Amino acid sequence: MSSQKTEIAVGGVVLAAALGFAVYMGQATGFAARTAGYELTASFRSIEGITVGTDVRLAGVKIGSVTDISLNPDTFRADAAISVQDNIILPDDSAIVIASEGLLGGNFVEVLPGGSPFNLEAGDEIEDTQGAVSLISLLLKFVSGSGEDK
Repeated sequence: MSSQKTEIAVGGVVLAAALGFAVYMGQATGFAARTAGYELTASFRSIEGITVGTDVRLAGVKIGSVTDISLNPDTFRADAAISVQDNIILPDDSAIVIASEGLLGGNFVEVLPGGSPFNLEAGDEIEDTQGAVSLISLLLKFVSGSGEDK
């Protein structure tokens, strides 16, 4: 009988740990903290390193996330949809850039606010974009010396 009580206790502890882990992962990935926001679109030449769920940041602070990525068959560019928190008002001349967290870090989407008195609204497109810069292509240019004046 004592063995059965021990097994039930251990099973309860394992179940509690699994539930705690699931709650932690939900908070860490932002899954549990879905906030209302408005959607914007942008078209990039290269969106390498960005996936659905990637952070959208302004001044290093997360203000939203990437909600959809698709290839535009007419322009051969990557179209991205981003969701921005309702309390963040962006000027309509803002730029959006694929940035890197460092040499070994991942990529994120950075919004660079403009100075226009007019603001972006839900469904608008951010036209000033800069795609991802490939670290390998930069290293190849450096090694081959193609950027030097001869």
